[in-house]
Amino acid sequence: MRVVVLNCSLKSSSDSSNTQRLADVVTAELEGRGATVIVHRLADLAIPPGVQTDLGDGDQWPLVHADLLAAEILIVASPTWVGRPSSLAQRAIERMDAMLSETDDHGRPVAYNRVAGVVVTGNEDGAHHVISEIAGALGDIGYTVPGQAWTYWNMGPGPGPDYSDTDHGHEWSHQTAKTMAHNLHSVAKALAREPIPPA
Repeated sequence: MRVVVLNCSLKSSSDSSNTQRLADVVTAELEGRGATVIVHRLADLAIPPGVQTDLGDGDQWPLVHADLLAAEILIVASPTWVGRPSSLAQRAIERMDAMLSETDDHGRPVAYNRVAGVVVTGNEDGAHHVISEIAGALGDIGYTVPGQAWTYWNMGPGPGPDYSDTDHGHEWSHQTAKTMAHNLHSVAKALAREPIPPA
């Protein structure tokens, strides 16, 4: 089982990522079930805006796209900014729009028979909105989004410390992360046994 994490933090990998730390709880659980995990820190990559898979010289999205097609599980991990997904999360979804017109050998959209989930962090509220926006878009692209295929952490209304600065709420977020991993892995196995057939 292969897993791709799109870390949509606005910080490059030279900085610590709260979003990655919570995503790591999910991926550790998946690795414990035998999965192989690849993480793309989108802030490190040159990903211009657009809705095509390959925009030519300098575009690094095709590297990400190749890993998406090789993976059975996708996790989109985003911080919350002004109650919304990060701009890089939106950029990834826009680039994934091209997958709607890409088909497999049976004529199905290439995202079919793959599962996806969402991880969200932020020191203000808005996580459910971010989850619904990202999960809805992934469903449109063709991914199967199982029930409770998400986890999040926030401090509630108003500014406050970051995920890495406090233990507040971690127990709930981590338990939810383990449930998320279980559901993603279980549904991915079910789809491998019995894929969605061509229409």
